[in-house]
Amino acid sequence: MAEENSKNGSEKVFAPGGIVSKFHENYEYREGQVEMAEKIAEAFDAKKHLIVEAGTGTGKTLAYLVPAIAAAIKGKCRIIISTGTKNLQEQLMEKDIPFLQEALPTKFKAAYMKGRANYACIYRIAHSGHQPILDGIDDVDHFRVVREWMEGTKTGDRAELTDLPENLAFWNRINARADTCLGQKCPDFEPCFITRVRSNAENADIIVVNHHLFFADLNVRDNKFGKVLPDYSAVIFDEAHLLEDIAADYFGVQASNYQLEELAHDAEALPVSNAVSAAAITKAAGKVLSIAQSFWQRLMPERQIEGRFPLSRDISVERGDGLSFGDANGALSDALNRLETIVDAFSGEMVEAESIARRLKQIRADLSFITRQDDPNYVYWLERRGRGMFLQASPVDVSILLNEKLFDKTNTCILTSATLATKDGFNFIRDRLGLPSARTMTLMAPSSFDHETQAIVYLPKSMPDPRSPDYATAAAREITEILRATDGRAFVLCTSNASMSSLYQLVSSRVGYPCFVQGTMSKAGLIERFRSTPNAVLFATQSFWQGVDVRGEQLSCVIIDKLPFAVPTDPLVAARARFIDERGGASFFEYSVPQAIITLKQGIGRLIRSRSDRGVIAILDPRLRTKGYGRDFLASLPRMKITSELDDVREILS
Repeated sequence: MAEENSKNGSEKVFAPGGIVSKFHENYEYREGQVEMAEKIAEAFDAKKHLIVEAGTGTGKTLAYLVPAIAAAIKGKCRIIISTGTKNLQEQLMEKDIPFLQEALPTKFKAAYMKGRANYACIYRIAHSGHQPILDGIDDVDHFRVVREWMEGTKTGDRAELTDLPENLAFWNRINARADTCLGQKCPDFEPCFITRVRSNAENADIIVVNHHLFFADLNVRDNKFGKVLPDYSAVIFDEAHLLEDIAADYFGVQASNYQLEELAHDAEALPVSNAVSAAAITKAAGKVLSIAQSFWQRLMPERQIEGRFPLSRDISVERGDGLSFGDANGALSDALNRLETIVDAFSGEMVEAESIARRLKQIRADLSFITRQDDPNYVYWLERRGRGMFLQASPVDVSILLNEKLFDKTNTCILTSATLATKDGFNFIRDRLGLPSARTMTLMAPSSFDHETQAIVYLPKSMPDPRSPDYATAAAREITEILRATDGRAFVLCTSNASMSSLYQLVSSRVGYPCFVQGTMSKAGLIERFRSTPNAVLFATQSFWQGVDVRGEQLSCVIIDKLPFAVPTDPLVAARARFIDERGGASFFEYSVPQAIITLKQGIGRLIRSRSDRGVIAILDPRLRTKGYGRDFLASLPRMKITSELDDVREILS
């Protein structure tokens, strides 16, 4: 009966002549959209979870919003929509939800919550005169703009500052992130932008967040810090293929040189009137900075290059002064403890001191957990990004944590993406995330695109092994020939920055088409330049494999240099592989191949974005033909003609 009601409701909304078609000028009936909406309604009614692969063109946002709104109103409950990208959040709040608020007869309220770091802190900005936050005349001018903006903004959202650089050097010193928040003791608690956002969310039926905020909330729900989001009965994860890595990040522990430096500076900036006490704080903070520098030098003495590295269980790097890493680690803990003791003495007088003392205690605990490496369920690693040095402990397997914290406690979780299935269906994603089999339904929503007539797959006749030193030269030669056959109009998606740079250098000088490369401007700027430049070619890497939408002839070809296997030496990837192998599994086939299939499907999904699009997917990696697992990749793609003839490439675009 519940299933029949869901079908009737979906048809009423999505059928030709139905509610949506009356308010949508270009509405097209899509079988996959209706089927997806019905299955989601069924999951809500049965209090079960659901995994849905909904390819491009399914219309998945309306397919999950309509039954979610119905369930929220009917059950008088709150539903979270969590997305992986900012673009999708904005589409939901600026386009899809306002459309449904106008079209649906049932009225509902929606709220938008971003991570706290996106919002300005009224208190920190008002007291910024006490903090050394500005470097150079540009910062002074930009801060003046921020102060003027604060007088009129109703949201405090950083996104409103469109005329300022994307990376404001001082923003982290004036935003409302959790670790610096004074909470209800703050004198600006009532007018606080976070307070307003939470109030709006408490009154909403649908709340739109991103995965990072959702897992930040999930990680603190069981401890004394309380919750970030209002309570909810169901959650819909769009772009759910990103969940494992984001969950591992938020269930982990991190410490960085930036944290230590900021804490020391914040302690020094405390408005302590007693000169002796102020001097004691300054001395203790200076000691932290000095020992921290020694700590990081001993941790990464030879690693001046950027990257992620496993943290050795036996760290015994010696410097000329004879001080070992263990000595430096102990000295840093002692220095942080000393500063905490001095600052904590002022907690009764000023709430800022209480906050800093709490942060000092937390970073001592985090550093201790990471450097002890006692928990075998975690992988311990370090990373260098520019001047930043980060220590991290990440859970190797998040499935048990997610089952306990999320799937077991939530009535319904909907996981959807254009890429969730592999050759074996949804077993990989279900097992990686810990979804209980008995409570989890699945659906492969049929695409509204006809890939057999709209696209072909081009595989070169002969290519060297990707590990061969001749591979880049051969790949450049193939790309050049493909681009000549397609008149440019292509993305060249690479699996590494080194490959991207090499292929750009080799190809751009050989073709007579405008060539752009990732890193020369913002992602949005590059996409806009590509769209507006005839016959353009864009060379890009990881961030352009997903969340990029270019419709029409302007993008007629997607070229992929290699199968997108995760880097096997990455500490987290290596630990996950070991975890599987040590339990009798075969990590390459159980983890590496399925993960690469999902990533490959994301990349080729850039090509066909509408029913009128036509084009070519060129995959240069010979392992699709020479390795047995190559069949698994091809079997996971939409059904398309496979060719090695450039004449077929020309023909489909003619």
